[in-house]
Amino acid sequence: MAVIHKTTLVPSKLELLTTWLPGQDWYAGPPSGPSLARVGGFRLDDPAGQVGIEFLVVRDDAAPEVAAYLVPMTYRAGPLPGIDAHLIGTAEHGVLGPRWIYDGTRDPVLLTQLAELIQGRVAAQAQSQSDTEDATVHTVPGPAAPRQGLRISFARRLSPATADAALPGVGAVTGLWTSIDGTLVRSLFATARPAID
Repeated sequence: MAVIHKTTLVPSKLELLTTWLPGQDWYAGPPSGPSLARVGGFRLDDPAGQVGIEFLVVRDDAAPEVAAYLVPMTYRAGPLPGIDAHLIGTAEHGVLGPRWIYDGTRDPVLLTQLAELIQGRVAAQAQSQSDTEDATVHTVPGPAAPRQGLRISFARRLSPATADAALPGVGAVTGLWTSIDGTLVRSLFATARPAID
């Protein structure tokens, strides 16, 4: 299981996202930029131990209506060829050294492990504790297919889920985040459907 290092990241994740988010077409905050708080998420393990995988939920308290965003992120020791356009930024990790941080929706390691989670073959891990499963992450079993046979979609702007169940035949992941008044909100994070050629 992944080891969570209690150390520094310079610039921080929130600093990187403050710059990156306004350039995304699903960003709904002010043009001057967001005021971000880290309010939820979980991790997945890379079986090879090379890629950090985190599903980070940030709340923008500067938006006209408070918005929460899901940002799946991967952390790598070097650049990932072919997805330069999806680089969130680079940072210096106090233990691991330079990190290339990507929008994980385009990272094949994250996509593979998310499919494994939806199909019940791996468990979600706590965001800030080593070797600890996160029981607050719920999955609806998805179609039995290899990752290459699934079309995975991600929620970006989060809203309360009406239920943990998605549509019949569609796998799903839901998780919790903290609203501005301190209450916990469950939202749909991702779905998986059979790919149609």
